[in-house]
Amino acid sequence: MRWVAYMPLRGGSKSIPGKNIRLLAGKPLFAWSLGQAVASGCFDEIYVGTDAEPIRALAKSLFTDTVNLVDRSPETCTDEASTEAALLEFSAQVDFDVLCLIQATSPLTQAGDFRAAKNQFMADCADSLLTATKTQRFFWTSSGLPLNYEPTARPRRQEFDGSLMENGAFYFTRREILDATHCRLGGEVSIHVMNQDAATEIDEPGDWAVVESLLRRRDYMARSARIRGLVVDVDGTLTDAGMYYGAQGEALKKFNTRDAHGLKRLEKAGLRVCVMTQEQSESVHARMRKLQIRDYYPGVTDKLARLRELAADWQMPLDDIAFIGDDLNDLACMAVVGLSCCPQDAVPEVRATVDYVAVPGGGAGAVREVCDLLLEAKRQSSAVD
Repeated sequence: MRWVAYMPLRGGSKSIPGKNIRLLAGKPLFAWSLGQAVASGCFDEIYVGTDAEPIRALAKSLFTDTVNLVDRSPETCTDEASTEAALLEFSAQVDFDVLCLIQATSPLTQAGDFRAAKNQFMADCADSLLTATKTQRFFWTSSGLPLNYEPTARPRRQEFDGSLMENGAFYFTRREILDATHCRLGGEVSIHVMNQDAATEIDEPGDWAVVESLLRRRDYMARSARIRGLVVDVDGTLTDAGMYYGAQGEALKKFNTRDAHGLKRLEKAGLRVCVMTQEQSESVHARMRKLQIRDYYPGVTDKLARLRELAADWQMPLDDIAFIGDDLNDLACMAVVGLSCCPQDAVPEVRATVDYVAVPGGGAGAVREVCDLLLEAKRQSSAVD
């Protein structure tokens, strides 16, 4: 069978002007799901159809050798035109056995969704397929009628199967179904259930920030999964940046015991840990001895050079190392590692640069949060494998 994917895009958007090419977490909106379709390897050919030259130019530059471009007529690009009209126009130009309609407004779609859906479509001998997410909410009509449960026998949430909500991420349709019904769904319908976060589509301005946050979290979770070592700054990161002086000079620094437990959990999970600081402090020396941190480097005047030496000692690329710090002297290291992090009260230049800003401040659990993030990413990665 010949599998073809098609993403129809138009230049006019009333709710969010320029929506399809507006940057979302660093990439044009349409590039998220389209890129995953390319990465899936499911399709013989992939097409973008548009009436807008800026979309055409951007698609050509981003997907030069992997995506074909077709024109859309003005009639299929009005506010009133249906998606089916665009599909029928496309089917008159391109040969296929199964057509996949990809929606740009569902940027949380992943390559694995396309592959799983294709396998399910073939296993079910389906004629069409839709994507959905599971919900255990109770639904009612506006006239007060229950849709998916009986109020007199209200089920407990853990015993309730719930409902599947069509999320519009993508659809599969056999040509004969589209030709006969002029509808993307018909015949034997199969449903591919996606992760719960994929329930959010971008239709209104308020959806943008929600989806962008989810995409950024997915990105740093994916990057965190490959991390094998963590380098930690001291003042302002492991401590609250305070320096407590007595008559004899510096006496104390404030550390957080939860940070220490986080570092120990990393080591127990097989990750390397390094503590690096420009300062020479007896308080810090004592704390590192207590924690038995093997890779502890005080008095470091060139953190980037020391980091490169450390990567060589650990025999791992910098992309496999995470770094957490709080001040300008940490920026050079943050620019070269696989994951950069900082406490909530880091200086503005650092907060604007890093991949992940922890909720707590320095010395208040920021390091523990990063440790937990790395461990959770490892757990999720192992579960997928």
